[in-house]
Amino acid sequence: MSTLKPASWSYAEEFVPEPEVIEQARGRGLAFDAATPVGTGAGATLRMLAAAIGAKHVIEIGTGAGTSGLWLLAGMPSDGVLTTIDVSPEHQKAAREAYAAAGHPTQRTRVITGRATDVLPRMTDGAYDMVVIDADKASYPAYVEHGIRLLRTGGVLALDNMLWHDKVADPAARDESTTTLRDLGKALRDDEALLPALLPVSDGLLVAVKR
Repeated sequence: MSTLKPASWSYAEEFVPEPEVIEQARGRGLAFDAATPVGTGAGATLRMLAAAIGAKHVIEIGTGAGTSGLWLLAGMPSDGVLTTIDVSPEHQKAAREAYAAAGHPTQRTRVITGRATDVLPRMTDGAYDMVVIDADKASYPAYVEHGIRLLRTGGVLALDNMLWHDKVADPAARDESTTTLRDLGKALRDDEALLPALLPVSDGLLVAVKR
């Protein structure tokens, strides 16, 4: 059993320094009411995963101010394209500014404004290397259903906030968001079409490879 202490968790979380351009995007994200940026540890993990599989085609559900998108783009090949979906034009304006500040050409990002549940059904089955979900928690199950469909064999599914402020591991926590994420995590763990792991980085990053 792990005896990981808070100091060790903090050390691991900040082990990979956050580039200045991502730090600036994080600051913009924190200024929004509903665009909490991905944690540094989770961002570094997303970058590593994108690089490990050579992800050229990535879908991100929940653009925010561009923090996670910058991590992903940093791990993708130079010709990789990030498709990012968010319901807020304000968030996406900030994300575009972040991508430009990082020097990414506009053709490397496809920014779609709209509800992901309306956009995802129009995406091509099996055409994506990686799907990243960090949006409204109530819709996570629907996003996952589409995400698995959109992934190629060997593609990576990644869900942020899957420990949800330490509440998922607490059986007494039974609010709607916690219950949704807890049940979804168990369903993904037991899905024979996936090879999952729940990583204790940031607020919990569940990753799974599609068989």
